[in-house]
Amino acid sequence: MKVAFATLGCRVNMYETEAMSELFIKEGHEIIPFNKIADVYIINTCTVTNMGDKKSRQMINRARRKNENAVIAVVGCYSQIAPKEISSIEGVDIVLGTRNKSKIVHYVNRFIEEKKQIIKVDDVLHNKIFDDLNIEEYQYKTRAFLKIQDGCNRFCSYCLIPYARGAVCSKEPKKVIEEVHKLAEHGFKEIILSGIHIASYGFELKGNWNLIKILEEVNNVEGIERIRIGSIDPTFFTEDVIKNISHMDKMCPHFHLSLQSGCDETLKRMNRRYSTSEYRTVVQNLRKHIKDISITTDIIVGFPGETDYEFNKTYEFLKEIELSKMHIFKYSPRSGTKAAKMQCQVDGKVKDIRSHKLIELNEKLEKQFMQKYIGRNMEVLYEQKSKEHEGYYEGYTPNYIRVLSKMNDDVFIGKVLPTKLHNVDKEFMYGTINF
Repeated sequence: MKVAFATLGCRVNMYETEAMSELFIKEGHEIIPFNKIADVYIINTCTVTNMGDKKSRQMINRARRKNENAVIAVVGCYSQIAPKEISSIEGVDIVLGTRNKSKIVHYVNRFIEEKKQIIKVDDVLHNKIFDDLNIEEYQYKTRAFLKIQDGCNRFCSYCLIPYARGAVCSKEPKKVIEEVHKLAEHGFKEIILSGIHIASYGFELKGNWNLIKILEEVNNVEGIERIRIGSIDPTFFTEDVIKNISHMDKMCPHFHLSLQSGCDETLKRMNRRYSTSEYRTVVQNLRKHIKDISITTDIIVGFPGETDYEFNKTYEFLKEIELSKMHIFKYSPRSGTKAAKMQCQVDGKVKDIRSHKLIELNEKLEKQFMQKYIGRNMEVLYEQKSKEHEGYYEGYTPNYIRVLSKMNDDVFIGKVLPTKLHNVDKEFMYGTINF
């Protein structure tokens, strides 16, 4: 069969899509682009925002229009939260939750045989079993994402993810290391360990496993030159943790520390478990112990009850700590969360103004951060040919500066090369490879 995937949302979803693709390939099926006519369409959904739900529905409709006789399977977070809603959409044949993706081929074959709609969505809030999806043959040979954790027990007041992903669970350490070894054998230079709440890795495992311990094991794998971790809770970074990480020679000096607001009153309503002073201390300690570190974050503007005073506190806090990049999001109410029922919802125009102001601050701080590296020699892992700049190839420094350098061909893709950085252009820097 010809099988097409559409993936919405986070890197964990991207990893799971590639793993599901591999399951079909092993059975002799062909993976084709989603805009082609396929026998099976699989939509891996996201439900972080209302827009994620909307886009998921749009992809279902697009698949149905492409081939009304195709099998349409909808999996993931949106399916987990609203299986009845998904199953009522015309053309949907299979609905699977977040912990059933490893059996996707089985359910497609079963539907083809029985011709009856299949809905398989388990109660994930009490399910602590890791849905073990593995990837053996990646399409690309530069960096590899490796999902090692699932679930979240934080229950932030604006977020549905704990209900969609369920209880915290971790991939067995032995399997993590085995997969890292396979990736090294296949020529990968960089590994990105990811999860829904990756700081919780090992929480339910025996043997005192935690994220630091698995990072130390990965750091010892020959062939891997770089290690990154996905977005992480700032409370993970105690001073002891920071000192341990600073001694890992392959750990990239870049961390995405989720902040969401620079105002303590707002953080409390969000049910975030840290204060701005604690966040500031983490940033200071990371900068103290790790050379050339880049710290990025996410910010939500217009959270219910956010006054001008609270927003200004956020603005001044961000201006003070000077992070290297900020992703700005306008708050979007999610039905089923505490925040959606809160009083004092913020007007959309006010959100637009606040968002624009923080985007301007981000552009200034991002440029300021990159300018510090003009004239510096940095190691760059080149990943692909630039789509916007002919004759240039792009990659990233260890601290996640995007670099464009001129090359005659793609022979250096997948290699780490010393590169001298020049001028800053918007969100990247130009470089010259030092052969």
